[in-house]
Amino acid sequence: MTRKRVALLISTLVAGCLVTGSPASAAEAAGAGGSSSSADSPARLGVDLDTVTIPELQARMARGSLTSSALTGAYLWRIKTIDPRIDSVLRTDPTAMRQAAASDARHRRGESRGPLDGIPVLLKDNVDTLGLPTTAGSLALAGSPPDTDAVLVTRLRDAGAVILGKTNLSEWANFRAARPTSGWSAVGGQTRNPYVLDRNPCGSSAGSGAALAASLSQVAIGTETDGSIVCPAGANGVVGHKPSLGLVSQAGVVPISAEQDTAGPMARNVTDAALTLSVLSGGRLPHLVDSFDVASGSTRPGGLHGKRIGLWRLPTLGPDVDALMTRTADRLRGAGAEVVEVSLPYQERLAELEFPALLSEFHRDIDAYLGTRRGPRNLAELIEFNRSHPAEQTCFAGQELFEQALTAPPTSDPQYRAMRAELKDLSRRSIDETMAAHHLDAIASPTNPPAWTTDCARGDNDVIPSSTPAAVSGYPSLSVPAGFVHDLPVGLLLMAGDHRDAELLSLGASVERRLDAWQAPRYLPSVGSRTSG
Repeated sequence: MTRKRVALLISTLVAGCLVTGSPASAAEAAGAGGSSSSADSPARLGVDLDTVTIPELQARMARGSLTSSALTGAYLWRIKTIDPRIDSVLRTDPTAMRQAAASDARHRRGESRGPLDGIPVLLKDNVDTLGLPTTAGSLALAGSPPDTDAVLVTRLRDAGAVILGKTNLSEWANFRAARPTSGWSAVGGQTRNPYVLDRNPCGSSAGSGAALAASLSQVAIGTETDGSIVCPAGANGVVGHKPSLGLVSQAGVVPISAEQDTAGPMARNVTDAALTLSVLSGGRLPHLVDSFDVASGSTRPGGLHGKRIGLWRLPTLGPDVDALMTRTADRLRGAGAEVVEVSLPYQERLAELEFPALLSEFHRDIDAYLGTRRGPRNLAELIEFNRSHPAEQTCFAGQELFEQALTAPPTSDPQYRAMRAELKDLSRRSIDETMAAHHLDAIASPTNPPAWTTDCARGDNDVIPSSTPAAVSGYPSLSVPAGFVHDLPVGLLLMAGDHRDAELLSLGASVERRLDAWQAPRYLPSVGSRTSG
């Protein structure tokens, strides 16, 4: 945050602003199905939930001028009044206010557990959560909650975070039909993009991205196999970090592939994403909290000076996105960065190999997961469930990927093993060789095209190759807001080498500060509309 923004925040605190400064606050939220009466609205927090960071919230909690109970209540109120426009939150946790009260007691005793203590977090609904349904969007898992928390949820609870609720997702993380519609599930219906409501929120972490754009939680958890954290971050104008593979435990997360799956943080700013990753990683990044401070990483003057960034343009995403990348490169050069044009090798071969490998891995991994839950016990039973439940076919009927996975070669097959070995080798070389040849600190590319219209009959229009190199290699990637095309957000995706997460987040904070591209959503009914419907 710049000094100018800090000064503005201080003046806002003194003035005692409402819960959020976005156009979709109290009075407008009432039009979304809630009420703006004083009896229903939360107490004035004196902070702008659209822009406040975790360190700023913790400073207020330490001074006693803010409580987790007030913060949690404000977010619950926003979910009640604003979410009916976008349908991003499936359910809230009935214990959220008790969790917040326990955090307040710790703060009063001077026993805060760290930067996430008292901070509300939304979880994607494929992350096992004790006492809350975890469905992956499917009615097949809607009957009984998991018996235990996922490891990452245990880490959040141990850090004092408030589990606020669960977000909608693309059913089975978009690994069911050949032409799915992102953001739709039989459990939650269709999530909409808060910027333009007839547009798609992208990726399987659609609910997490849309909820953050609407300021319904301070941070959220997404998951990615290839693009499902970073694309909804880009399309919803927020920050999403796909960590290095293995940095965050996969235990208790509904899988696609153990060779690529990871959960990761999504937030409205890089600082909050970094602090959340420090918890999710379970101590594997011991210096991240100390080295990633708002007084250093995101505010240090000249943070981009001398950095070398390779721009992978991807003009197939359209001339408007390409023009935005040109403007982005100019702004980074204006801050002292060296931006050079690059092209990543081996991408056609990666595209040939990735999907067949994922089919084999999905069959193995989903069978293992279903064995831990009540409901269908394996992929074959899951296919039969979908055939016999019409509600599973209300947006799209297909389950072609399930059927192909059922007959795919097992992961013990030599041909499969050769595919995965080649994928790992080529994907890593695509990044490592490019970075070494150009002496780069990171590779940048467009995260997403402008969001497409949501259409169940047509399905998605989401062939977005920028996420694949980091996803297949297991290297980290980070999407930060880059700007807008026709009122729709576009992200800048940054990639770096294996387990360079801390360096990538620090660089991303400097890029975020320089681009300063975030804007609150206006809930336009369609592109070209200038009023919220």
